[in-house]
Amino acid sequence: MSFKPAPWPRKLRSQHWFGGTSRDTIYHRGWLKNQGHPHDLFDGRPVIGILNTWSDLTPCNGHLRELAEKVKAGVWEAGGFPVEVPVFSASENTFRPTAMMYRNLAALAVEEAMRAQPIDGAVLLVGCDKTTPSLIMAAASTDIPSIVVTGGPMLNGYFRGERVGSGTHLWKFSEAVKAGEMTQEEFLEAEASMSRSSGTCNTMGTASTMASMAEALGMALSGNAAIPAVDSRRRVMAQMTGRRIVQMVKDDLKPSDIMTKPAFENAIRTNAAIGGSTNAVIHLLAMAGRVGIDLTLEDWDRCGRDVPTIVNLMPSGKYLMEEFFYAGGLPVVLKRLGEAGLLHKEALTVSGGTIWDEVKDVRNDNPDVILPFDKALTQSGGIVVLKGNLAPKGAVLKPSAATPALMVHRGRAVVFEDIDDYKAKINDEALDIDETCVMVLKNCGPKGYPGMAEVGNMGLPPKVLRKGITDMVRISDARMSGTAYGTVVLHTSPEAAAGGPLAVVRNGDFIRLDVPNRVVQLEISDEELAARLAVWQPAHERAASGYAWLHQQHVEGADTGADLDFLKGCRGRDVGKDSH
Repeated sequence: MSFKPAPWPRKLRSQHWFGGTSRDTIYHRGWLKNQGHPHDLFDGRPVIGILNTWSDLTPCNGHLRELAEKVKAGVWEAGGFPVEVPVFSASENTFRPTAMMYRNLAALAVEEAMRAQPIDGAVLLVGCDKTTPSLIMAAASTDIPSIVVTGGPMLNGYFRGERVGSGTHLWKFSEAVKAGEMTQEEFLEAEASMSRSSGTCNTMGTASTMASMAEALGMALSGNAAIPAVDSRRRVMAQMTGRRIVQMVKDDLKPSDIMTKPAFENAIRTNAAIGGSTNAVIHLLAMAGRVGIDLTLEDWDRCGRDVPTIVNLMPSGKYLMEEFFYAGGLPVVLKRLGEAGLLHKEALTVSGGTIWDEVKDVRNDNPDVILPFDKALTQSGGIVVLKGNLAPKGAVLKPSAATPALMVHRGRAVVFEDIDDYKAKINDEALDIDETCVMVLKNCGPKGYPGMAEVGNMGLPPKVLRKGITDMVRISDARMSGTAYGTVVLHTSPEAAAGGPLAVVRNGDFIRLDVPNRVVQLEISDEELAARLAVWQPAHERAASGYAWLHQQHVEGADTGADLDFLKGCRGRDVGKDSH
């Protein structure tokens, strides 16, 4: 794909604020001079907004202020004028009821911050799960030249000689305590090894997945995704990103030039190859909706179903992001996809060149971390899209994290009406459940939770764990952490709170899961299902006011990205009217 840069020099967006000698111009420019900026900074050089999601309560992004300084250095070197702008930061670690509820609010806030302020280009400084999609969504809605730089993953954790993956081992150790295989004291001792440096999760969880998606989409410089947070090369990446955004502004290289349908197909295939998070489905659908690309669940199944998972990382494999970086990182995966005919090589990137030009000469330095196709973790990786009378609009499952023996399964439903019902019942020894059952969780979707929390990977009952069983089929309208694992059917659409069939599943019903044939089916007649739905009444908690009310009123289903209906599409970068 060829890109023709816009003519330079030209009047920049920021000059509507700073250019000239009118009262309004002096108002905008004069106040900024109280920071000690000389006059010639306002004479037409690109103003670069460094949109920083740093927060003390977003621990994955806790080092981004330091990284921002390196971005600034790069902007100065390239002749730009850097301005650091703190923006909404939603942390998966601390936000309740769930950070996902605030992804759209963050995207809205950042979009308006970009449009309302005098910036010509943006560096999206991100890390924790929702900060990456929310800022890319905002950039897509404004179409201001933008580039992603992530904070990078944490270093490996170790506990008693075992490699510890953040998140993945939290679930593993928690289940071991319930099974009597680990003491609470040992669990607390292991806690110290889970997060031993700055950065995001060191597994192929949602944060690393979304960093990989940004790179596969072409929205970040090649190699950005895997560099550890504390590695000096992460700071070099930040500085090079600062340099690059200045030229992107001069060329007017925009998100809409980069985030094309072929780019999204590249990202879907990359997600399959890396064993990426199911959360990527929702985020990429939402991002595509902002840039005006027609992306559907069917595209996920069409593009991803036959792509082998070749990255041997937790939760699907055994290594962590540190080893992935040392092996060559995402560029090696993209090269493998290109050699196999699974990459749109002509897709444009923020470099101004094609994605194939960026990766064609890289090498794999550890074939046990990035596997050959014939030794893949699973030959049909990706995200499986399931349909049937239980999920008319679709549900998803991650094969690389599931148990092969459970991919075709029929079991009796054990139903939890919501997460509180689950918590009240799951540890009860009288609960009528065994490993052949199918655990069903309702009212945890975008409207129902609200916000669609990561509760879909329900912990198993202790009496099943004590048998040595570590996986069961679980079905819900919730999400699960990208660091989690198991045979878990997620994002069931329509959700229970919207009157989807999941809402009327009863204890004792039988459910059939057939992953090879893409089916999830409630084994009752069409007439019985219709009769149940006819008398169904919503039982989820409803907000009376505030953002929770707005979210419940306007959030769309998981099958289209769970964005707010009034935020879809690109609204452009008009500067608006000066009110002074």
